[in-house]
Amino acid sequence: MDLGSLRIFYSTGIEGSVSKASLKLNCVQSNVTTRIKQLENELDVQLFYRKKRGMELTPSGKILMGYAEKALVLFREARLAVQETEILKGPLTIGSLESTAAARLPVILTRFHQEYPEVDLTIQTGTDTGLKTMITGYQLDAAFVEASAKNTALDQIPVFNEELVVVTGKNADPPESMERPTLIVFPMGCTYRRILKDWFAQKGVHCFKVMEFGSHEGILGCVSAGLGVTLFPVSLITRLKYNDRIRIYKLPKKIGNLSIHLIKRKDTLTTRALTEFQRIVHEEAGKPDME
Repeated sequence: MDLGSLRIFYSTGIEGSVSKASLKLNCVQSNVTTRIKQLENELDVQLFYRKKRGMELTPSGKILMGYAEKALVLFREARLAVQETEILKGPLTIGSLESTAAARLPVILTRFHQEYPEVDLTIQTGTDTGLKTMITGYQLDAAFVEASAKNTALDQIPVFNEELVVVTGKNADPPESMERPTLIVFPMGCTYRRILKDWFAQKGVHCFKVMEFGSHEGILGCVSAGLGVTLFPVSLITRLKYNDRIRIYKLPKKIGNLSIHLIKRKDTLTTRALTEFQRIVHEEAGKPDME
């Protein structure tokens, strides 16, 4: 049982599909299938139930997943530890909400790259729930997410405070008077989408039309054209230069202030690269233009 086979097995278990695992691992499907079968023969157990669509872990497969995860994490930490030299280098994978990546990270990433060009920095964007799951699964070194209930397994460091506002077109009716508003939002799982729906629900509005987009510019462009309403952080509206093309409605502080935390697992190695990334984040967050 070698590390390569464990990596293939683990990726297939996470993805639930040979085809998806092969894409993630950048190898052919036949190689994934062969390595899994070899591992099953070596251990003399069935690790997956083969279904018409995808693969499902057997009880033995679920047990091995836990050990495989630990082995892969230890291997990654060993590699990072020996790469710690005077010249900072090696991989660093950071997760971020889409809006945080767009509004807050460009300056941070530019500075980090200028100071540590040898670090292989990767940014993975996603929903709040998805990013927290990736942190739990050791797939990210750290992530910018919405503040949540205390988790003893995680370090959660507040870094940004976002002011959230309801946004409409300049000539649109006030959101309070909308009986069946059209929400122009990201797909399910988006924090801002959830907060906007909750805000309308507090006002007795429970029926919505929904238009989903995959970009901030697309959402703000449609809102400015009068097609609907959305909820955005002020910092991102300013960065995208939409202030004069839309109408903004402030929210009560209780729901209008969103704390963004940088989270990481406590039981993983904090590399020098992550330490320096955190330092730059805090220095940039404290500047007036980042407030």
